[in-house]
Amino acid sequence: MGRSGPTIYDVARHCGLAASTVSRTFAHPSRVNPATREKVRAAAREIGYTPKPVARAEAPGRARTLMLVVTDIANPYYAPLIKAAQAQALAKDYALALLDSDESPRIEVSNLRQLLATTSGAILATSRLSDEVIHQLAQHRALVMVNRDVRGLPSLVVDTAGGMRKAVRHLVALGHRHLAYLAGPRNSWINSARWRGVHDEAAALGVEAEFLGPHAPNRQGGQEAADALILRRCTAAIAYNDLIAIGALQRLRTAGVVVPEHFSLVGCDDIFGADFTGPPLTTISGPTELVGKSAVDALHARLTHREAGPPSMLFDAHLVTRGSTGPPAHDN
Repeated sequence: MGRSGPTIYDVARHCGLAASTVSRTFAHPSRVNPATREKVRAAAREIGYTPKPVARAEAPGRARTLMLVVTDIANPYYAPLIKAAQAQALAKDYALALLDSDESPRIEVSNLRQLLATTSGAILATSRLSDEVIHQLAQHRALVMVNRDVRGLPSLVVDTAGGMRKAVRHLVALGHRHLAYLAGPRNSWINSARWRGVHDEAAALGVEAEFLGPHAPNRQGGQEAADALILRRCTAAIAYNDLIAIGALQRLRTAGVVVPEHFSLVGCDDIFGADFTGPPLTTISGPTELVGKSAVDALHARLTHREAGPPSMLFDAHLVTRGSTGPPAHDN
């Protein structure tokens, strides 16, 4: 198979099909019947072949397209980011294609490998892929990361880890000594960064911080997190994101736990609707629209000046204090 690893010809021999059929399966899967597609993909898995995006030169006059990949289009956090990215893409004469990975690394990499060849480059927002896979993809198309730090690639990160530190200080100033962090997905880089912020600041201030999770980054995940909270002696919690916080808030209410009189809760992202909850949610906010615009600018710079891509950027995050935090009901 050679030093460079298996090729489509090896896959073709392994499954007894023409190399052209194998190539078409990965480049244009809709043109191959489902049984053949599965046969080819199974053979590729067995011999360790990894399909790569086809490096196609853009024909003169072809509309330039950027791809924006988000983990969950239903999460309100992404709405202003998408709108800002689209407006900036149009201003720079690009079309913007949107992909939803549905919180699945498998779906994310499958979509990228099939569609990346048809675009000029991509913005990966809160990607769940490993650094290794991201670097493989970056060999074929320009990539920019959002809320994910990957060595060698432009990475635009909102400093929500710093925001978590501010949230810990806020809760400690109110009198809380036993905190919980309601974790998000296990394979989320930003989740790990946020937990480190909570853990390190709590340790510096001499208070306890307990890691609870992982949880799905949605309201259902928050409701499950609240069930665990009720069994702990914590008096306050900081959630991975606002959706987890809102789900926890709803479950605590049904359990008779009054926020903030009995328990304090902090979210993250300041999504649309975070101030509509009862009580309004204290949360960590960052410049989401600016991140969306800057991501397009970074990708455009990468495409026009490949030898000198833009540096990574860290955007400040601040704590928005609302009604979901207050002093603990009693000393613990």
